[in-house]
Amino acid sequence: MLDNAPRGTICIEDIEIGMTRSLTKIVTDRDIELFAEVSTDHNPVHLDDAYARDTIFEGRIAHGMLTAGLISAVIGEQLPGHGTVYLGQTLKFLAPVRPGDMVEAVVRVTDMDLRKRRVTMETWCEIGGKRVLAGEAVVLAPSRKFD
Repeated sequence: MLDNAPRGTICIEDIEIGMTRSLTKIVTDRDIELFAEVSTDHNPVHLDDAYARDTIFEGRIAHGMLTAGLISAVIGEQLPGHGTVYLGQTLKFLAPVRPGDMVEAVVRVTDMDLRKRRVTMETWCEIGGKRVLAGEAVVLAPSRKFD
Protein backbone atom coordinates (compact mmCIF):
# COMPACT_ATOMS: atom_id res chain seq x y z
CA MET A 1 0.00 0.00 0.00
CA LEU A 2 1.23 3.48 -0.81
CA ASP A 3 -1.02 5.59 1.39
CA ASN A 4 -0.01 7.29 4.62
CA ALA A 5 -3.51 8.05 5.87
CA PRO A 6 -4.19 7.71 9.58
CA ARG A 7 -6.01 4.63 10.80
CA GLY A 8 -8.69 4.40 13.45
CA THR A 9 -12.23 5.65 13.83
CA ILE A 10 -14.24 8.75 13.01
CA CYS A 11 -17.41 8.53 15.08
CA ILE A 12 -20.78 9.47 13.60
CA GLU A 13 -20.79 12.58 15.78
CA ASP A 14 -17.69 13.87 13.93
CA ILE A 15 -18.56 12.91 10.35
CA GLU A 16 -19.58 15.66 7.95
CA ILE A 17 -21.09 15.67 4.46
CA GLY A 18 -18.26 15.96 1.94
CA MET A 19 -15.61 14.23 4.06
CA THR A 20 -13.34 12.20 1.78
CA ARG A 21 -10.68 9.57 2.40
CA SER A 22 -8.65 7.42 0.01
CA LEU A 23 -5.87 4.91 -0.38
CA THR A 24 -3.57 4.06 -3.25
CA LYS A 25 -2.31 0.56 -4.05
CA ILE A 26 -0.45 -1.09 -6.88
CA VAL A 27 -2.29 -4.31 -7.78
CA THR A 28 0.27 -7.11 -8.04
CA ASP A 29 0.28 -10.60 -9.49
CA ARG A 30 0.52 -11.87 -5.92
CA ASP A 31 -2.64 -9.90 -4.94
CA ILE A 32 -4.53 -11.55 -7.80
CA GLU A 33 -3.22 -15.02 -6.93
CA LEU A 34 -4.10 -14.59 -3.24
CA PHE A 35 -7.58 -13.28 -4.08
CA ALA A 36 -8.16 -16.27 -6.37
CA GLU A 37 -7.13 -18.59 -3.56
CA VAL A 38 -9.30 -16.94 -0.89
CA SER A 39 -12.35 -16.42 -3.11
CA THR A 40 -11.96 -19.73 -5.01
CA ASP A 41 -12.45 -17.73 -8.26
CA HIS A 42 -9.79 -19.22 -10.53
CA ASN A 43 -11.19 -17.80 -13.78
CA PRO A 44 -8.26 -17.95 -16.23
CA VAL A 45 -8.87 -14.34 -17.33
CA HIS A 46 -7.23 -13.45 -14.01
CA LEU A 47 -4.49 -16.09 -13.88
CA ASP A 48 -3.53 -17.35 -17.36
CA ASP A 49 -1.71 -14.98 -19.74
CA ALA A 50 -2.29 -17.10 -22.86
CA TYR A 51 -5.99 -17.53 -22.15
CA ALA A 52 -6.53 -13.87 -21.24
CA ARG A 53 -4.83 -12.60 -24.44
CA ASP A 54 -7.67 -14.13 -26.46
CA THR A 55 -10.43 -12.39 -24.47
CA ILE A 56 -12.02 -8.97 -24.96
CA PHE A 57 -9.53 -7.67 -22.38
CA GLU A 58 -6.49 -8.80 -24.44
CA GLY A 59 -4.64 -9.66 -21.25
CA ARG A 60 -5.04 -10.60 -17.62
CA ILE A 61 -7.20 -8.49 -15.34
CA ALA A 62 -7.69 -8.32 -11.59
CA HIS A 63 -10.89 -9.65 -10.06
CA GLY A 64 -13.48 -6.89 -9.88
CA MET A 65 -14.15 -7.69 -6.25
CA LEU A 66 -10.45 -7.34 -5.45
CA THR A 67 -10.70 -3.75 -6.69
CA ALA A 68 -13.94 -3.26 -4.75
CA GLY A 69 -12.15 -4.57 -1.66
CA LEU A 70 -9.99 -1.46 -1.70
CA ILE A 71 -13.14 0.59 -1.05
CA SER A 72 -13.88 -1.67 1.89
CA ALA A 73 -10.38 -0.97 3.20
CA VAL A 74 -10.94 2.79 3.12
CA ILE A 75 -14.30 2.42 4.89
CA GLY A 76 -13.01 -0.06 7.48
CA GLU A 77 -9.74 1.72 8.22
CA GLN A 78 -10.36 5.42 7.64
CA LEU A 79 -13.92 6.66 7.11
CA PRO A 80 -15.70 5.89 9.34
CA GLY A 81 -13.01 3.34 10.26
CA HIS A 82 -12.75 0.69 12.94
CA GLY A 83 -16.13 -0.54 14.17
CA THR A 84 -17.97 0.31 10.95
CA VAL A 85 -20.56 -2.20 9.73
CA TYR A 86 -21.36 -2.45 6.01
CA LEU A 87 -25.10 -2.35 5.26
CA GLY A 88 -24.90 -2.22 1.48
CA GLN A 89 -22.76 -1.43 -1.54
CA THR A 90 -23.56 -0.92 -5.20
CA LEU A 91 -20.84 -1.37 -7.81
CA LYS A 92 -20.49 -0.58 -11.48
CA PHE A 93 -17.34 -1.84 -13.17
CA LEU A 94 -16.28 0.69 -15.80
CA ALA A 95 -12.86 -0.55 -16.97
CA PRO A 96 -10.47 -3.41 -16.20
CA VAL A 97 -7.70 -3.26 -13.62
CA ARG A 98 -4.50 -5.00 -14.67
CA PRO A 99 -1.51 -6.31 -12.75
CA GLY A 100 0.81 -3.37 -12.12
CA ASP A 101 -1.95 -0.73 -12.17
CA MET A 102 -1.90 1.88 -9.41
CA VAL A 103 -5.47 2.13 -8.13
CA GLU A 104 -6.80 4.93 -5.96
CA ALA A 105 -9.91 4.00 -3.94
CA VAL A 106 -11.97 6.96 -2.71
CA VAL A 107 -15.02 7.37 -0.49
CA ARG A 108 -16.95 10.62 0.02
CA VAL A 109 -19.79 11.17 2.50
CA THR A 110 -22.96 12.26 0.68
CA ASP A 111 -25.68 11.76 3.32
CA MET A 112 -26.13 10.90 6.99
CA ASP A 113 -28.87 9.84 9.36
CA LEU A 114 -27.49 10.64 12.82
CA ARG A 115 -30.38 9.00 14.65
CA LYS A 116 -29.82 5.67 12.87
CA ARG A 117 -26.01 6.15 12.65
CA ARG A 118 -26.19 5.54 8.89
CA VAL A 119 -23.71 7.10 6.51
CA THR A 120 -24.11 7.05 2.73
CA MET A 121 -20.98 7.46 0.65
CA GLU A 122 -20.13 7.80 -3.01
CA THR A 123 -17.40 5.26 -3.72
CA TRP A 124 -15.04 4.91 -6.66
CA CYS A 125 -11.71 3.60 -7.85
CA GLU A 126 -9.58 5.21 -10.50
CA ILE A 127 -6.36 4.69 -12.37
CA GLY A 128 -4.56 7.82 -13.46
CA GLY A 129 -7.71 9.89 -12.95
CA LYS A 130 -9.92 7.53 -14.99
CA ARG A 131 -12.69 5.83 -13.04
CA VAL A 132 -12.66 2.05 -13.27
CA LEU A 133 -15.34 1.40 -10.64
CA ALA A 134 -18.18 3.51 -9.22
CA GLY A 135 -20.81 2.91 -6.59
CA GLU A 136 -22.46 3.84 -3.33
CA ALA A 137 -22.01 2.42 0.16
CA VAL A 138 -24.30 2.60 3.18
CA VAL A 139 -22.71 1.85 6.52
CA LEU A 140 -23.50 1.86 10.22
CA ALA A 141 -20.94 4.20 11.78
CA PRO A 142 -19.53 3.81 15.29
CA SER A 143 -20.71 6.24 17.96
CA ARG A 144 -19.05 7.55 21.11
CA LYS A 145 -22.33 6.74 22.90
CA PHE A 146 -21.60 3.02 22.51
CA ASP A 147 -17.85 3.00 23.10
